[in-house]
Amino acid sequence: VQLQASGGGVVQPGGSLRLSCVASRSGIGINYMGWHREAPGKQRELVARISSRGFTDYVDSIKGRFTISRDNQKHTVHLQMSNLQVEDTAVYVCFSQEGDQYYWGRGTQVTVSS
Repeated sequence: VQLQASGGGVVQPGGSLRLSCVASRSGIGINYMGWHREAPGKQRELVARISSRGFTDYVDSIKGRFTISRDNQKHTVHLQMSNLQVEDTAVYVCFSQEGDQYYWGRGTQVTVSS
């Protein structure tokens, strides 16, 4: 599976961005799509993921601010990020998960700065 992400950029605190990621094919079986992020000096962390059936998981730090959605027909996942904070600054990496198999897209930079 190849993944193509878009939508990163620079925004002021309190601003919004929408990330999108398109997969080259639909997932097999019950699968997940979502986003990890990597910030300088920090370990990569799972930000949000959504299953092929629509079940979602979020890291606590973004609950209530980020919303993940998915279009199975278009093999696309979106991450709507609102009320962005400086600590959200990171490279956001899209992934697709089928069982134990992970596929990764290239990261997209999100910078939150005044």
